[in-house]
Amino acid sequence: CCPQLEGLCSFLQLSTCPEHLLVCFCSWLLVLTPDLSYTSAAILAEQLFLRRVLSLTQPPSRHLMAALASFCSKYSQPFCRVLVAAVLQEPGEGAEQTKLVCELVEECLEPDCVRLVLSQVLEVPLSEKLLPVAQAVLGRQEVLPPELFDLLVLTLCRQAPAFATSLNYAKLVTAVLTMYQSQVS
Repeated sequence: CCPQLEGLCSFLQLSTCPEHLLVCFCSWLLVLTPDLSYTSAAILAEQLFLRRVLSLTQPPSRHLMAALASFCSKYSQPFCRVLVAAVLQEPGEGAEQTKLVCELVEECLEPDCVRLVLSQVLEVPLSEKLLPVAQAVLGRQEVLPPELFDLLVLTLCRQAPAFATSLNYAKLVTAVLTMYQSQVS
């Protein structure tokens, strides 16, 4: 299935198709039965969005945002595993990519995927680029499993010296202390 799907995506030039057609394709995927397998959805997330998102130098078009939201509404787990992970691991500033992930966290992703994004943030070395993503996750006010909350607090404590002058770090710590005050001792 995988090599054939990748070949089909390449043949159809899905990674470079016009964004208004991307919206139509993603709408079609939503009504497709049976649902795509996890692997097929992950391949499509990579083929449809990865190059577009990683190359953003300005805010995404409304068509791209609509396609992303549509895809995420049904296939958010594979989307997060492929696309969000790639954005978080991409070196450099990636300001537009970070804003995009924050917007998806705030508006599109289901609670389990919001927690997945936080675990992905905590898997890579914390950077100034990742702080707004963690802040967006906390802004959703989802209940965090104890092990994820403990990892967040531990990471913030360990990274405190590196972010001594960071306003984003201070905002994140304040959010943790405000929202989870009963759990912080």
